[in-house]
Amino acid sequence: MTTFVLGPEGTFSHELALRLGIPDIRLVPTIHRIFEAVSKGEGDGIVPIENSEAGGVGATLDGLVKEPVCITAEMYMPIAHHLAAYGPIEKIKKIYVHPQTHEQCSERIEQWGIPVIHTESNAQSAVRMKGDVEAGAIVSSFAVVCYRLPVIAADVQNNPDNITRFVRIAKEPCSDEHAEKCSIIIDPSGDRTGLLHDLLAVFAVKKINLTRIESRPSKRGMGNYVFFLDYAMSPGYRDAITYLKTMTGVKELGCYRRLEVPE
Repeated sequence: MTTFVLGPEGTFSHELALRLGIPDIRLVPTIHRIFEAVSKGEGDGIVPIENSEAGGVGATLDGLVKEPVCITAEMYMPIAHHLAAYGPIEKIKKIYVHPQTHEQCSERIEQWGIPVIHTESNAQSAVRMKGDVEAGAIVSSFAVVCYRLPVIAADVQNNPDNITRFVRIAKEPCSDEHAEKCSIIIDPSGDRTGLLHDLLAVFAVKKINLTRIESRPSKRGMGNYVFFLDYAMSPGYRDAITYLKTMTGVKELGCYRRLEVPE
């Protein structure tokens, strides 16, 4: 089975896939292309969904809304960022940074006061700065090795406990009897006082532990949102979903377990 992963070589997603021992990895340039391939049944995908510092990954959340895919596993990976450059920081005139990485390293970037150019991935940052003596890039340890880059400042992330959660997506849901978590998308059909309370109350009534809730613009106009919910697997979850479907639109993304990531 082919697994589609954000490229080029040296991204955190690529590193994760290698750590998991996935044999057939296909690197693609954007998260959108991963969702496109998975929705066509060409294989599975691994995508970042949220970071402990920067929050949800917009491209992944949008893909989960738009494409007919499911979540079949989740993985957590500690994330460290390093500033690579060919000379001292005083000589750097621009820094290549992925937008999510920018948020995760915002404090140091603001201190440096150097213009930032956003890229499609951390590995793309490494590609763009390679050979440019006036450029720097914020990259991973894996990218440093892949592209043989000199590091002038290590661990520049805001939080030393920086972690990114990844999910495996597939065309069909998994049937894992050891599933630990489920994910859904709620798309309210209207707006009224107490609507969100009513949608969430069923989880308390059924004693289901909500572990995450995040809103995302529906792209249907200002003030219109969809909601991403994760909850712990519980015997009453099916009744809760049935009830929610009588009130609003619900997309079930599947129930799954966490995969441990080898060092």
